[in-house]
Amino acid sequence: MSDHQFSKSYTLPCGVQVKNRIAKSALSEGIAEPEGRPSEALFNLYERWGQGGAGILFTGNVMVDKDHLVNANVMIAEDESFLDHYKTLADRTQKDGTHLWMQINHPGRQSPIYLDKAPVSASDVGMPSRMYAQPRPLEESEIEDLIERYGTAALVAKKSGMKGAQIHGAHGYLVSQFLSPLTNKRTDKWGGSLENRARFVLEIYKSMRSKVGSEFPLGIKINSADFQRGAFTEEESMEVIQMLDEAGMDLIEVSGGTYERAAMVGTMQKESTKMREAYFMDFIVKVRALIKTPLMLTGGFRSAQAMNEALASGSLDFVGMGRPFCVFPNVANDLISGAQDAFHVPDLITGVDKIDMTGMLQTPWHMFQLARMGKGLDPDPDMDVWMVYEKITGKKRPVV
Repeated sequence: MSDHQFSKSYTLPCGVQVKNRIAKSALSEGIAEPEGRPSEALFNLYERWGQGGAGILFTGNVMVDKDHLVNANVMIAEDESFLDHYKTLADRTQKDGTHLWMQINHPGRQSPIYLDKAPVSASDVGMPSRMYAQPRPLEESEIEDLIERYGTAALVAKKSGMKGAQIHGAHGYLVSQFLSPLTNKRTDKWGGSLENRARFVLEIYKSMRSKVGSEFPLGIKINSADFQRGAFTEEESMEVIQMLDEAGMDLIEVSGGTYERAAMVGTMQKESTKMREAYFMDFIVKVRALIKTPLMLTGGFRSAQAMNEALASGSLDFVGMGRPFCVFPNVANDLISGAQDAFHVPDLITGVDKIDMTGMLQTPWHMFQLARMGKGLDPDPDMDVWMVYEKITGKKRPVV
């Protein structure tokens, strides 16, 4: 048994104790039933991950509105219709002391046109791609309804037996769209000043807290910055994080970027940053000096040494990983026991620049690994990247 920082337990501000400092950050699974019900495949996947020893597992995006989805076959929690299935998910996942938290989300303008021909957002600023329809601005009554929906989903999480809930406030989804002046052009109380742009997420937190009480953990995933000119800046992020700290949040996860500027998957990082592993470490050091809320950093962690050093610095309280869990479902146990001290995922390079530069195969390749585990199979680190290309594009491998 290791004496690393990440193997130690941690007590959140609400009083809930987490068994270690390793967390699986949210990954969209895409294996729910078509109507949004948790499936047997999800039960299998999360049971496998629960046995893997992490302190916290965050679900992939759970949607608050069946008409607005991030992708097909995602879980939906509009009401208590699927409560029994969420209870099964919680029970199967948490048998070995791992905590399951529901990540709650709305895509806003970031819903592909084949799923959503009438997307909504803070404003009518569209995505720079024909894969997405032009959004319309939400009316104030709709904003208030959405705030209620986030609260309802958090209550579903609590009633199911899950141990927490997280607002997805990063990666360009709806909360992120309200925060960014690039996508929020409103002139009412929901737009303009940073205080107004942050109102949506703060009201969501209040709605959740009023429904779940003070002893149920609530967290948020938020961007360190959007990495786009005129968008949500590092300075603004620090201000919003201070607002969330004062509001009583139990855990703040820091990531970065949007799907237009995907800093969170490492496609934008300098080689020196990748070598250091913690992509957003400089930012979280600044945040730690400002707030007391526990902090989780996701993006780039691959080795026991880097995780231990980051936690030992005192700048963060949890290390988050996503993609290593797709290939190494036992990653937490192996880190804590010392059985393995580094977990590098394949580079997935095809040799075709126009494919590799976009990173278009990264997400589906990893989602295919989740689907394998949902069927009770082991991940396949040697899965052919061209097979993934042919499946998602319907095209044959190009001749190079």
